[in-house]
Amino acid sequence: MRAIVIREPGGPEVLELREVPTPEPSRGEVRVRVRATAVNRADLLQRLGAYPAPPGSPADVPGLEIAGEVDAVGDGVTEFAGGERVFGLVGGGAYADAVLVHARTLARIPSGLTFTDAAAVPEAFVTAWDAMVEQGHLSAGDTVLVHAVGSGVGTAGLQLARAVGAVVLGTSRTQAKIDRARELGLPFGIVVEQSAFADAVMTRTVGRGVDVVLELVGGGYISEDLTCLAPRGRIIVVGAMAGREAALDVTLLMRKRATIRGTVLRSRPLEEKILAAIVLERRIVPLLASGAVRSVVDRVLPLSQAAEAHRLMQSNATFGKIVLQM
Repeated sequence: MRAIVIREPGGPEVLELREVPTPEPSRGEVRVRVRATAVNRADLLQRLGAYPAPPGSPADVPGLEIAGEVDAVGDGVTEFAGGERVFGLVGGGAYADAVLVHARTLARIPSGLTFTDAAAVPEAFVTAWDAMVEQGHLSAGDTVLVHAVGSGVGTAGLQLARAVGAVVLGTSRTQAKIDRARELGLPFGIVVEQSAFADAVMTRTVGRGVDVVLELVGGGYISEDLTCLAPRGRIIVVGAMAGREAALDVTLLMRKRATIRGTVLRSRPLEEKILAAIVLERRIVPLLASGAVRSVVDRVLPLSQAAEAHRLMQSNATFGKIVLQM
């Protein structure tokens, strides 16, 4: 089978299309014939040698999410049969024609959703739901600040927050992305300059602040988050594109009785990845099926153009997800 292999740590040019052995499923696993996958920031970090794959996942084949068909079933698997359309999260190896997945970490793709649209769902939507709802306890009537609202997780967070009845504020570094996010229902957007947005948020919320922050940028954004956080508010840190360090006013943290929490999906144990699949199947699939939310795909490229996909993501010029089609 074909796979994109990281030849050595480096730039997009180290991604090579090669023929590799087709894996066979062990007990509890299925082999998925991958029809499409999507590009994530974690893939870029893995390519640079800064984010190794977890144990049990291919060390040199990136990719965290898949959409495809079950084409081989291991012993003990009762959840799926050959030919079923499935999607879900994987620890790595998605940039390939096939990948092995524990059967209970997959969900069925709703009818009417193409493989390319389905591939843009798992990482973005599960990450956003887990951060905002499961950990941030976002509910109807709350106000949430979604950073990098034009990113894959940002566009998912915007739609999911609206689906649960929350009020959404979004940030981006360009007006063009704010304008496109308005087409997804964003009522108020802030173009961020020099990591400053707290004053605009406080003005918009009439001095109260926001209940939840979906923090996808990190760095200096976090001190601004705290400034515009409502009492007992929650900051859930998912990304650190702007840096891994932040200066905080600890007394403000105490006075607001605020919570700052970090989270990742990739390194979680199997039991928690099974729970993530349940979230995908029970919470997100019905919203996709009803049309309440939709995947946002910037463009679709063939697997052979993985290097170009990485260059596009590095440019920060895309809106939504970049999908690789097999």
